[in-house]
Amino acid sequence: MCPYWSRRDVLKSLVAASAAWIQPATGQAVREDEPSSPLVEIQVTPISSHTFRLSILPVENGTVVSIPSDGSLSQESWGAPIARLRSDTGRRIDIGTSRLTITFHPVTILVKNEKDKIIQRLIWDEKSASLSFLIGDSPVLGLGEGGPQFDRRGSTDLMRNGQDVYKLATHGSRVPIPWLIGTSGWAIFFYQPHGTFDLSGPEGRFLVPQPGPALPVDVFLVASSDPVTIMAEYARITGQPEMPPLWSLGYQQSHRTLANREEVLNEAKTFREKRLPCDALIYLGTGFCPSGWNTENGFFVWNSHVFPDPKQMLDELHRRNFHVVPHVVILSDRLRGTVHDPCELSSFDEAEAGCYWDTHRKDVAMGIDGWWPDEGDPLDIASRLVRNRMYWEGPQIDRPNERPYALHRNGYAGMQRYASFLWSGDVYSTWETLKTQIPIALNTGLSGIPYWGTDIGGFVPTREFTAELYLRWFQFGAFCPLFRCHGRTWKLRLPWGWNTGDPGPVEVKNYDGAATPDSSQLHDPRVEPICRKYLELRYRLLPYLYSIVREGSLSGMPIMRALWLHFPEDPQAVNCSDQYLWGSSLLVAPVVEQGAKTRRVYLPPGAWYDFWTGERHEGAREVTKTVDLDTMPLYVRAGAILPLGQVKQFTGEKIDEPLSVSIYPGADGAFLLYEDDGTSFNYRNGEWMGTQLTWNDARKVLRIELVPGSRMLPLGNRPMVVKVADISRSVTFDGTPVEVDLSK
Repeated sequence: MCPYWSRRDVLKSLVAASAAWIQPATGQAVREDEPSSPLVEIQVTPISSHTFRLSILPVENGTVVSIPSDGSLSQESWGAPIARLRSDTGRRIDIGTSRLTITFHPVTILVKNEKDKIIQRLIWDEKSASLSFLIGDSPVLGLGEGGPQFDRRGSTDLMRNGQDVYKLATHGSRVPIPWLIGTSGWAIFFYQPHGTFDLSGPEGRFLVPQPGPALPVDVFLVASSDPVTIMAEYARITGQPEMPPLWSLGYQQSHRTLANREEVLNEAKTFREKRLPCDALIYLGTGFCPSGWNTENGFFVWNSHVFPDPKQMLDELHRRNFHVVPHVVILSDRLRGTVHDPCELSSFDEAEAGCYWDTHRKDVAMGIDGWWPDEGDPLDIASRLVRNRMYWEGPQIDRPNERPYALHRNGYAGMQRYASFLWSGDVYSTWETLKTQIPIALNTGLSGIPYWGTDIGGFVPTREFTAELYLRWFQFGAFCPLFRCHGRTWKLRLPWGWNTGDPGPVEVKNYDGAATPDSSQLHDPRVEPICRKYLELRYRLLPYLYSIVREGSLSGMPIMRALWLHFPEDPQAVNCSDQYLWGSSLLVAPVVEQGAKTRRVYLPPGAWYDFWTGERHEGAREVTKTVDLDTMPLYVRAGAILPLGQVKQFTGEKIDEPLSVSIYPGADGAFLLYEDDGTSFNYRNGEWMGTQLTWNDARKVLRIELVPGSRMLPLGNRPMVVKVADISRSVTFDGTPVEVDLSK
């Protein structure tokens, strides 16, 4: 390390070293009325048959003030407005099935459906610079990661970004997304400006920050009672999620203070010797810990005490089929441009994405597989999205046909366009934190961020951090898109760490309530086998999980799903915040109470099967599940078709054994099994395989056929073992439609 160099000089030297369908508007709504001194213009732009854009714009010297861009929209324009209103005369506008009535003094927009039922009412109050809207009498969801949970009603949210805004210990970081979902049949994305939500009263209010310009106000309103449509419309507005690499859905092991080269390689070796599945090893930076992968916080110079020969060590980790992800921060409080903007050494500026990304490229060339961009709380919205985009587009400069991976702590609406993973920040190791992370996960997913997770076990250890808490959190983590262990006393984050007596370097300073776990907890032989059980289950479920990820990239549906998404007519399901659906078929009910012997689980309408025992239950009621330390309640809905692969040590491992397809009878069902190479963008050009599985419950027949537009992949025929109850059949699918009779 060269302390007499500035970081700017180091980075500069590294750069040098790096080489719809829409009904037409009715009446006279498209007419522009020009009073003598108009103050505002209201523009209405149809987005789809369910969604319209409402813009309240100031008029200065006869000119309409434009709407600033922050980068969150999937496109900047949806064409010309169908209505521009400046008069005091009300207008009726029809968009799809919505009927809009717009009046002035104050500006009021009443939205009804085709049955004349009020869906929403917006009122702009110029004096208070606020936009009021109806809340309704059912939960209001969304608003991003963190903050008061689950139903957002009753709270006031300043929509501030970062870790120091609301109950960090239990609720984690705040990534505010101004997207509100009314489960009564509406949703609103508040594009401009960025302000406060006051949901404490009978009506909601959006408050524009003062002092400052009150206008323009620009919102997108979705009118639909169908949750699937609402999520699809959000994806239409802010963009479809991109597909991450398959390996990022495997287990990721994070490290903190590192002792030496041998420790780094031995951890990898131990995973393989113990046959504990793992796909990625993540290394923290020095400065965040005494001895990390680099020489100093934010630097790209390797720590020679730990990585004396980084290229050789990376090669060795790759030979063991691990992906390597280093931690990195940006010290600038602004970031602009794109990686495609050339960086001039004579005017090097780290705040330019083109310059900052170039500092990464020598490590990409060396073999780094992904990045962990930490911090960034001071970044404004545009800068956050520039950073998300940078870690998606930057790696493709040198690896144009390889899907990048980046784990962020900050982002905004639209970050899903860059396959950005998000974790919930520096939470504490407490039971209350574990309990709180479930509704946080649900609101994050409903806010369009599909790839989310927590620091398994909690980042800051406390006296509550026991083997039991770790295992319950590990079970929950196995059913989060991001499956990663990380935290202080980092050796207790290893699946075998609770039976060695060594918690790792003690790092409990600077955190109120932090403590080293009791030494009596450090010799517990139960932990590793239970971790193995859930690691192996996660990897067996990868065919199902990867298919859900693909579904979400097309539909905007999250992976972790609030029950409301599939049971909007069931009030108990709509209000449920302590369990969730994993895709559409699996119900997950994490155990979040210390010493629990049972877990109450609400089963929505229909029949459900206990995943562990096969016992059938009728839904629309609560059941009590007996739980021991290695059991987290899982239920499968009737009609589900659940593909299970073989246990793998890493996602890319080739195992020549048939796929298991389990059918849960009691209802018709269908599942699209999606496959591609897991790494490239070739699926965009038709290099993917979709196997449509359709179950006819009355006939007890499973039909297997290739989805139009897809093709059989190079591996060729697909052997399967199809099971229902105690009946199983072996079948080989070669692309020709086949029916499997399971009636007897």
